[in-house]
Amino acid sequence: MEHKKIIFQVAVPGPFSTPLDYLAPEDCTLPDNPLGLRVKVPLRKKQVIGVITGEKPESDSTRKKLKSISYALDDAPLHSPTLMKLLQWASNYYHCPLGDVLAASLPAALRKDKTLLYYQNKFLKTPEKNIFTKQEEPLSLNSEQQKALHILLQHTEGFKPFLLYGVTGSGKTEIYLQMIDALLKKQKQILVLVPEIGLTPQTLLHFQERFSVPIAVIHSGLSDNEKLKSWLLAKEGLAPIVIGTRSAIFTPLPKLGMIIVDEEHDLSFKQQDGFRYSARDLSLVRAQFENIPIILGSATPSFESLHNTHLKQYHFLGLHQRAGNASLPSIKLIDLKKQSLTAGLSKTLIDAIKKHLAQKNQVLLFLNRRGYAPSILCPECSFLAKCHRCDARLTYHHTPARLRCHHCHYECKPYTHCPSCQHQNLILLGQGTQKLEETLKTLFPEETLLRIDRDSTRKKNAINGLLEKVQQGQGNILVGTQMLAKGHHFPNVTLVAILDIDVGLSSNDFRSTERIAQLITQVAGRSGRACNPGEVLIQTHFPEHPIFNILISEGYLSFSKHALNERASAKLPPYHFLAVLRAESKNASYPLAFLNDVATFSKKIKSPINVMGPIAAFMEKRAGYFRAQLAFQAAKRSQLHDFLNKIIPSLDGLTFSKRVRYIIEIDPQEVL
Repeated sequence: MEHKKIIFQVAVPGPFSTPLDYLAPEDCTLPDNPLGLRVKVPLRKKQVIGVITGEKPESDSTRKKLKSISYALDDAPLHSPTLMKLLQWASNYYHCPLGDVLAASLPAALRKDKTLLYYQNKFLKTPEKNIFTKQEEPLSLNSEQQKALHILLQHTEGFKPFLLYGVTGSGKTEIYLQMIDALLKKQKQILVLVPEIGLTPQTLLHFQERFSVPIAVIHSGLSDNEKLKSWLLAKEGLAPIVIGTRSAIFTPLPKLGMIIVDEEHDLSFKQQDGFRYSARDLSLVRAQFENIPIILGSATPSFESLHNTHLKQYHFLGLHQRAGNASLPSIKLIDLKKQSLTAGLSKTLIDAIKKHLAQKNQVLLFLNRRGYAPSILCPECSFLAKCHRCDARLTYHHTPARLRCHHCHYECKPYTHCPSCQHQNLILLGQGTQKLEETLKTLFPEETLLRIDRDSTRKKNAINGLLEKVQQGQGNILVGTQMLAKGHHFPNVTLVAILDIDVGLSSNDFRSTERIAQLITQVAGRSGRACNPGEVLIQTHFPEHPIFNILISEGYLSFSKHALNERASAKLPPYHFLAVLRAESKNASYPLAFLNDVATFSKKIKSPINVMGPIAAFMEKRAGYFRAQLAFQAAKRSQLHDFLNKIIPSLDGLTFSKRVRYIIEIDPQEVL
């Protein structure tokens, strides 16, 4: 095809609101359909990699001003037209430069100079095989599972979103597996998204034991070469099943037949920096563009997904009983105002631990605070050890002995005396998982204890080894943070204890009650998943709190109805729509000054948008930067984006714009 009279629009990473214009390369030809093709282009004094995103006719007046594409890196585009459409949609919806979106969609190796053909020759020489030769048979389904699967099997073609609600242990995974089996027989590919790396090995094992096909895995814990190999297997259609975390949503899949988003409520599906997208929401858009079904699964669905079932935009499928002979655990509150405590553990809880251990079962204690002690206090002058880069206290870690900031990762040696008054007897306040582990070893010296948190799983594959030990019953007492609350199956755990849940009850974030209800339900769901009945004990100073009354007596779905009514009255998501403009600077006054200018400018635009703020962030200083935010609220999503499209082009012209870093976040999951 003759490209000499065409201007190519090339997206490159960086602060470019639109793609850049280039002429056709002088020494080579491009394919007939170059949309999505990687090219090398001159930019200022460097050569950079970009992606062709469009073309337009050339005019005589522009030819002399433009540079030419240096050369094409590949013979064909890396992304299909449908996937390119998704990426362009994401750029528009999240108000993120298309070059940054495209860069995020590619494995790191493909952001460099080597060609796709080079990597294909390197990684795809040996055919992939499933190492599991003996395949497990499908499990028998109860009546609820059969009904849900029957409905799903009737919708293997065309776009159809399903919300698969199932209480913990209800057998959602078995429905996934049987649905996947039906699609594999049609020669389709399936994309399965999970929220955490820790869930990937468990999911992979389930799938390998069932299917004798290559399975590609994509997550941030892999090396660049490992991720690229999985990406290539998926792109070439050699991996019928792809399991991955957030970024796997951008994987090219030429025969994609279905998307499954497991634990769809999980906050990990939202990217929290850079290109701030929701993988769950993009999976719905991709399913629509690909014209395929999608399943969102959870025991604690997000309020957005539940609201969409009420609007009949999603089809609701319910599993209200546990699979097999398992029953839901009993949940009891321990009023700490009426209990004597031993290192933060009530007598009632200690007695329950003894009882379950005597029955040769496993016990899980959940404390969502890692480290040894969250605060260090001087009793003489009230000095508190704080991070000099953040508005946060330093946490004392016992193994190894360090003071660490959990927000910016600053760390130092523990103080031997107070830096303020030189007093030597500093006090450790509160407890984290390391101190809880120490307490339990003192109380139960004969028992084997496993601690699972970010500190104990830093090394590659460490979490896999720990989870395998739990599955094999090697640890009698398990101590863990939120890592243990997400979808794990521990058949020998019969007692779950939730400690220090009160911290979340005082949050001002409007999503806090939803998060706490999900956390309690998910952690409680680790108990009694096999034949032995489960018990859940929650330590709290506020047993009369409404969240406990409704959640324990009526369940998560009933709780969500009450909470959604409150959201509707307050005009909060999912009934209204939010965007937040965040600004930060090393100068404390600049972020608010910039956002005040934005607020003043915004109010001059005729719009139904409610402009809220600006205010300093809840943690105003983080990693050396002072932070503030300005929120925009709208009754309709279209109103919000129309408004943002009017103000964003003017932001760089405001007085303080060059003195701050700023970013727009759409559908923020954290607003403080």
